[in-house]
Amino acid sequence: MIFWKMLLTSVVSLAVYAGASADIPTRAYFGDTHLHTAWSPDAGLAGATVGPEEAYRFVLGETVTSNTGQQARLKRPLDFLVIADHAENLALAQAIETSDPALLADPFGKELHDMMKAGKGVDAFNLLVQKMTKGAEAEVQGDMLKNAWEAMMALAEKYNDPGKFTAFIGYEWTSQPGGNNLHRVVMFKDDKSVVEAVLPFSAFDSEDVEDLWDFMAAYEKNTGGQVQAIPHNGNLSSGTMFLPKHQKTGEPIDADYAKARLRWEPVIEVTQAKGTGEAHPFLSPEDEFAGFEIVDSTNLGGTVPHTPDMLQYEYARSALKMGLSLEETLGSNPFKFGMVGSTDSHTGLPGTAEDNWWGKAPFLEPSPERWQDVLIRSSVDSTLDLTALQLAASGLAGVWAHENTREALWDAIARREVFGTTGTRLQVRVFGGFDFAEGDLTRSDFAEHGYAKGVPMGGDLKQAPAGKAPAFMMKALRDPDGANLDRIQIVKGWLDASGETHEKVYDVAWSDSDSRKVGSDGKVPSVGTTVDEKEATYTNTIGAPSLTGYWEDPDFDSKLKAFYYARVLEIPTPRWLTYDRKNYNLYDVMPKDIPYSSQERAYSSPIWYQP
Repeated sequence: MIFWKMLLTSVVSLAVYAGASADIPTRAYFGDTHLHTAWSPDAGLAGATVGPEEAYRFVLGETVTSNTGQQARLKRPLDFLVIADHAENLALAQAIETSDPALLADPFGKELHDMMKAGKGVDAFNLLVQKMTKGAEAEVQGDMLKNAWEAMMALAEKYNDPGKFTAFIGYEWTSQPGGNNLHRVVMFKDDKSVVEAVLPFSAFDSEDVEDLWDFMAAYEKNTGGQVQAIPHNGNLSSGTMFLPKHQKTGEPIDADYAKARLRWEPVIEVTQAKGTGEAHPFLSPEDEFAGFEIVDSTNLGGTVPHTPDMLQYEYARSALKMGLSLEETLGSNPFKFGMVGSTDSHTGLPGTAEDNWWGKAPFLEPSPERWQDVLIRSSVDSTLDLTALQLAASGLAGVWAHENTREALWDAIARREVFGTTGTRLQVRVFGGFDFAEGDLTRSDFAEHGYAKGVPMGGDLKQAPAGKAPAFMMKALRDPDGANLDRIQIVKGWLDASGETHEKVYDVAWSDSDSRKVGSDGKVPSVGTTVDEKEATYTNTIGAPSLTGYWEDPDFDSKLKAFYYARVLEIPTPRWLTYDRKNYNLYDVMPKDIPYSSQERAYSSPIWYQP
């Protein structure tokens, strides 16, 4: 029975803002919706020792011992966390450590056990990753999942502290057919007393996302709880993350699929350590900032070389445009999503500061050698390896909510009032409406006015009044411990009368505007740089600590569907590789031809216009 079809009309509980000031989101909370610990099988086999309990202590600001024996601490605690350990073979390394009899009775389990005991953990890790491309072939029998799931839920209850810190119960569904990354984080709103009614639905149960949605629908129907899924960045999916076809049949998606994806997946992970998936230079050649942290040589398994025709089905901006077109024929937009960032760290240590990055995997923690390590080895061609040099210290999820609780944060994510950053804690807020004026930017009741006269990021504008175009109010504030801001941009996508999609990037506000004038090409000049790449330093003598912007669409056509989202860029700063080169004196060793500085950024969720 396809449960999600019965629940398509269910409504996510939304805060009622008008006349209810207590529910108006008052601040942005920062967290990670995608953290792995030693209980994830690939992390554990690769040498991770930091488990869920130590991970919670780390994000709360405590000093913990890292997987390589170093003392690790965040500069500032996080506000919320989803420990999203893989459901598939959950706590495998821990079963190997104790030589669990059920594990040893399984041939594949014994093979991994013997490799680990022989000191070949990295080989065991790569074998497991390759086996995962073949689905259930990688499954190890035993009670690991049941026992570990019970312990994970108990730890989430222990560390959840309403009003101060939110620990969500969640896990990762790791579908990887043929090596293509279709992973989702499954995130529950409820506490253990509700979630314990189910065991995680894993890729061993099914690699098809529609079966995952069935599981989620059944959970809500049977428990009265709520759950949502967050797709990972699509850049390692060989063009399948946003492919408008059913996985099982290969047939074009239909209205039921579109409604279901919209219902169960309100946001996507647009940036993480394995690349940023907002835009690609091939798809957006006129966007000078589209080439940020691009990882595009192959899929997650390193099994298939990338070809240009795959890219449109991997990147958020092209999917958002495609969604406008699909809505015309299906009546619902399957790619109407907000955007967050998260780490996908497999160290239990979600650090995202470039000068305090604890790596993607335990063997990629700070060391003089990590820059030359390989994260995932291809079984096909070494040129398709995923290397440390391709990785980024990214990202974080920003959530606008009225309090730090499971209910408030989960609801904000469900209504898409979120933004993603590439690791810094810069804030961005956007409102769209037909009755805003530029003077509204300085109102003392800016947020209240935004909700009263328009919609926040993630919302919908409909049927423009005659003679009016949508106007957007934007505010951005730098990370208090980070870099000044360069500019705020609006990215617009629209569907024309002939059914073709288009995009355009507009500069809205920028620092040093007295000296930086729009050029003859219509673009704002570079902010410049203060980065000393040898010393791994920069200064905030350029840029601005905050920016505000008012923008009215100059090319608006009230008959055409469109979306708008904000992109905020910081001034250039050193990358993690730059700090490593300085800290370990690797100037004569590390490559000369890689970027040693970059412009970190944030992406707001879109606001959609419906004629």
